[in-house]
Amino acid sequence: MPMTATHRVRAAANWLNLTTPLGLAVALTGRARLRRGPEGIIVAEGYRLRYPLAGAFTVGNVVATASDIATLEARVPGTWGHEGRHAWQYAVGGVWFFPTYALASGWSWLRTGNPALRNPLERHAGLVAGGYVHPVTGQPTGRVRARKFSRRRAP
Repeated sequence: MPMTATHRVRAAANWLNLTTPLGLAVALTGRARLRRGPEGIIVAEGYRLRYPLAGAFTVGNVVATASDIATLEARVPGTWGHEGRHAWQYAVGGVWFFPTYALASGWSWLRTGNPALRNPLERHAGLVAGGYVHPVTGQPTGRVRARKFSRRRAP
């Protein structure tokens, strides 16, 4: 797929806010193989570090995965679009994406026991596409607290 003007804007923003250079450093630290992907994304396949625990993750315009994107997309259709939306979030938020994501994950974990289900950044990127919700049943795939917070009625 050719790079559109909007993809070029995203790529430039992520270079200027230094998240893509950081993503490249993370990928190289994880000894991933780098290649150009569609939409101006840099694909880092064969990432070897055990953190973060995810099928794929994005830093700037770099999408890293322990396997390869084709296998991941076959297993969880829509993953590429999900990670592309995260790249847009970096373009808008820059390095502020990191503390924002941490706070949103903490809020989600407190509410559901899962760091993604109520995380607005993951919800915007697409929970099903990110593999967080089963595409047929719509049920969460991660661990969710059985007891939810609720208000008690006064006697």
